Amino acid sequence: MKLQQLRYIWEVAHHDLNVSATAQSLYTSQPGISKQIRLLEDELGVEVFARSGKHLTRVTPAGERIISTAGEILRKVESIKQIAQEFSNEKKGTLSIATTHTQARYALPPVISAFIKQYPDVALHMHQGTPMQIAEMAADGTVDFAIATEALELFGDLVMMPCYRWNRCVVVPLGHPLAKLPKLTLEALAEYPIVTYVFGFTGRSKLDEAFNHRGLSPKVVFTAADADVIKTYVRLGLGVGILATMAVDAKHDPDLVVLDASELFEASVTKIGFRRGTFLRGFMCDFIEKFAPHLTRDMQAKALQCHNKAEMDELFRDIQLPTY
Repeated sequence: MKLQQLRYIWEVAHHDLNVSATAQSLYTSQPGISKQIRLLEDELGVEVFARSGKHLTRVTPAGERIISTAGEILRKVESIKQIAQEFSNEKKGTLSIATTHTQARYALPPVISAFIKQYPDVALHMHQGTPMQIAEMAADGTVDFAIATEALELFGDLVMMPCYRWNRCVVVPLGHPLAKLPKLTLEALAEYPIVTYVFGFTGRSKLDEAFNHRGLSPKVVFTAADADVIKTYVRLGLGVGILATMAVDAKHDPDLVVLDASELFEASVTKIGFRRGTFLRGFMCDFIEKFAPHLTRDMQAKALQCHNKAEMDELFRDIQLPTY
């Protein structure tokens, strides 16, 4: 059994069983991959993939278990490489981060700028997606870190550390009736069409919970994953916008009135997560601390020792998270 064979079955499974696409991504030949997969199956005595003619049609039940274990082995190999790199050149390497548009656009720029100045030889790769996609990328080892508000807790093999709290605001065009109210209420909001995040994005669940708790059914007429898109459609008069406070800037959005909604909705917590067992290189620890200063190396080490959510919650119980 060769490590290369395990990489081939893992990659084929993650390229929708398309051997040609896998070969292109690995810069090798399609017949070479097919041959190595066959050799592995012959050695194991089971089929990893079911076939119809020359085409792979599905992963067999045995194949699912084998591919899962192969993924764990490949991640261990990557950790060994990371350890070696840390000792050979601690300031050189790669760091991949998966996050949402709001984090990438509003929360991360100063952190990344400072990080690149300190580590100019570290190649930084950012992936954007839905919170579920982000968590999956961290869980399967596609990225080193996942930064998101939703979905991370669905993956038990991720170590998740709280970074900061944030809440929402309501944005309306100049002269809008809501801007003239002495106090904003959920009941008043529910009278207008709403433009906000797609469900499962950027704390949207907290928003829905707040309305449901009051027995209100808001009329959500337009949803998007991008805060800038939400603001664009508010400007067009499609509805009132509900979005993260950090995504609005009086300097860049002078045509919008920002109404504080922190009393209407429960604050959300953005977390940074990585796969349990990941070897954290020095620059990775520094990135975490730059993003969330309370996550010192000592605190990161303690978080790695937590075995479940209850232990993690207890560790951070007395930590005052910054609020944005």
